[in-house]
Amino acid sequence: MRKLCVVLEDREVQDNPYKPEMWRIVRRYPLTNDVNFFQARSVDVDQALRMNYLPGQFVMASVLGEGEAPFSISSTPSRPGLLEFCIQRVGTLTETLFSLKENQTVGLRGPYGNGFPIDKMEGKDILIVAGGLGAAPLRSLLLYVLDNRDRFGDIAYLHGARTPGEMLFREEFLQLKERDDLNCLLTVDKDDTGQWPERVGMVTDLFKELGGIDAKNTYAAVCGPPVMYKFVMQRLVKLDIPKHQILMTLERRMKCGVGKCGHCAIEYLYTCIDGPVFTYWDVLHMKELIGKGVSSDVIA
Repeated sequence: MRKLCVVLEDREVQDNPYKPEMWRIVRRYPLTNDVNFFQARSVDVDQALRMNYLPGQFVMASVLGEGEAPFSISSTPSRPGLLEFCIQRVGTLTETLFSLKENQTVGLRGPYGNGFPIDKMEGKDILIVAGGLGAAPLRSLLLYVLDNRDRFGDIAYLHGARTPGEMLFREEFLQLKERDDLNCLLTVDKDDTGQWPERVGMVTDLFKELGGIDAKNTYAAVCGPPVMYKFVMQRLVKLDIPKHQILMTLERRMKCGVGKCGHCAIEYLYTCIDGPVFTYWDVLHMKELIGKGVSSDVIA
């Protein structure tokens, strides 16, 4: 009887959705002044290879004694074994994460959320529009479609940042511009270096350089600061892309990741389960998804 109890206790621990797995940081370096790039591999090698996720999903990262928070996955499932994240320094937990060195461990659980509907997007043209930190989750989608290039149509990536120094993965995207099978357009609001080789202006200015768009055959994915959505949505709707094919990845006060705490609930939706990827139709009917403090005309 005693042995049976021990087995049952072990099973309960393994089935605990709040129990993180330990992942080892194998690489960490700054992307900007307040954003670090993390690359991690599971302490359990088999677990690393079993980690299945979709572009657009997130994990809960934790440090013992400091708490946990949701972070978008920036890597692609087409390159298994490693997880990559962009983490901005904004509080106690992220301050602790910034202090971790390579070979130290962090707790991760997940993946959570719905991710991008890859099966529906296959065979379609893909238009990705990123602003600021929105490049973190959209990088996962971009790398996935590039790794599976023969399964998608034309691919365009539009990325805007305030300055060259604040553009996530700047050098990586500059290199991607050399690809013939990708239309990669980069811009900054202002060039504070005098050496920026690309465009200066708003990300919406890049739409003029897209050329012809087969709207009915296009899926658009957008992520960025809330104020960006109004102007990007206007451009996408003007292009006649169907509203159910305009996808927005949103994060809203997610705490547990499994729909139990109710912290991210908006009416009948839970961002951690029904999101963080929503269609434009979803957002039109639930404008609170964009976030508090943002005027409703941002998504009108």
